[in-house]
Amino acid sequence: MSDLSQLVKAYDVRGVYPDQLDERLAELFGAAFVEVTGARAVVIGHDMRPSSPSLSDAFARGAVSRGANATLIGLCSTDQLYYASGALDLPGAMFTASHNPAQYNGIKLCRAGAAPVGQDTGLAEIRTKVEGWLADGAPEPVAEPGTTDRRETLPDYAAHLLSLVDLAAIRPLKVVVDAGNGMGGHTVPTVFEPLPLTVTPLYFELDGTFPNHEANPLDPKNIVDLQERVRAEGADLGLAFDGDADRCFVVDERGEGVSPSAITALVAARELAKNPGGTIIHNLITSWSVPEVVRENGGTPVRTRVGHSFIKQEMAESGAIFGGEHSAHYYFRDFWNADTGMLAALHVLAALGTQQGTLSELVAQYDRYVGSGEINSTVADQQDRLNAIRTAYADRDDVTLDELDGLTVASQDWWFNVRPSNTEPLLRLNAEARDEATMAKVRDEVLSLIRA
Repeated sequence: MSDLSQLVKAYDVRGVYPDQLDERLAELFGAAFVEVTGARAVVIGHDMRPSSPSLSDAFARGAVSRGANATLIGLCSTDQLYYASGALDLPGAMFTASHNPAQYNGIKLCRAGAAPVGQDTGLAEIRTKVEGWLADGAPEPVAEPGTTDRRETLPDYAAHLLSLVDLAAIRPLKVVVDAGNGMGGHTVPTVFEPLPLTVTPLYFELDGTFPNHEANPLDPKNIVDLQERVRAEGADLGLAFDGDADRCFVVDERGEGVSPSAITALVAARELAKNPGGTIIHNLITSWSVPEVVRENGGTPVRTRVGHSFIKQEMAESGAIFGGEHSAHYYFRDFWNADTGMLAALHVLAALGTQQGTLSELVAQYDRYVGSGEINSTVADQQDRLNAIRTAYADRDDVTLDELDGLTVASQDWWFNVRPSNTEPLLRLNAEARDEATMAKVRDEVLSLIRA
């Protein structure tokens, strides 16, 4: 493969193993990562997919061949790798394909302090270097190769997270956790062990073939088991983690999903109580509730494009204390601006456990509008459909249009955003309104334009 365009995405490396990504390529990526970043040492972790250990070992060989020392932390969640990168002040590589099916694997890269590596921050150069070596042959090893060592980081990761949230006064809670056979089964027992929780585990066995359901809680069918078990156990809440456990989804005591926007608003209010007047980042398809709650709690909301590299860049530039996305990625200044679903989960446990009401009662104040969720439509020409939507609304006096990320149209009572996928011939629609009937009307109007 001399052309890696199908493998190197906007934010990471991801493809089918071994057809698109194998050990030889992983070794070249390790060498290129060291050359592009100038790293003297790197920290490397991996998830539970069958191919992950050999791929991470190959990446380490490539890094060592260019003179860098490699610290292997073995099985870990992606946010545990970010912890290691931050605490050790080392660039990092995480082998995971997140929520993708079993045949996939990939690499998430970061610089020291968990700073993101994307197309504009080194990934394009890494790809170019690897493609050059594939065409002309890999470089000779340096005269003084690096060394390899192994390190356990799970206890320190757990201790760090627990130090960031005051959980001393929470009441006993019953929690159902669905790890989806992913890395939540590795991290949850250690993080939750000191807390007064009765945990009912679902699918904690690490199994990268995902025998029970996909480790993608964003798809409603993958949280059905969790919802049923929460109701059956009479639990206070349920938590679902994706495959690499950097995202966390929340279910209330009725088994109803809590929107990531409501979680963003809840955590924002808590972080602003600790950091008065702070800045909170939210992407442009989170609910109107988020900036409203931020302002009500004395903070400054900042709206960004969708995507972790934009959020992390904005957090670094603005000094924001917290950021949230509709996809259940939650970013914390106290966690090197990186995303950690586990820390968001601890905030939810702290908020619920320090009062006597139910979770549904608690989040009602943060869930004020009716949203459509993200609706994907396959289209022949993304730009043509966007132009048609823009034309349909351009002359209306009661709306505003902006193009920060795709097209957003907003009125006093509703808004929608349509944005193109970077990797597929899709348009993604999100709509929100003050009531169900208005949301449905706006949603259907826009879908008719997209699918015309």
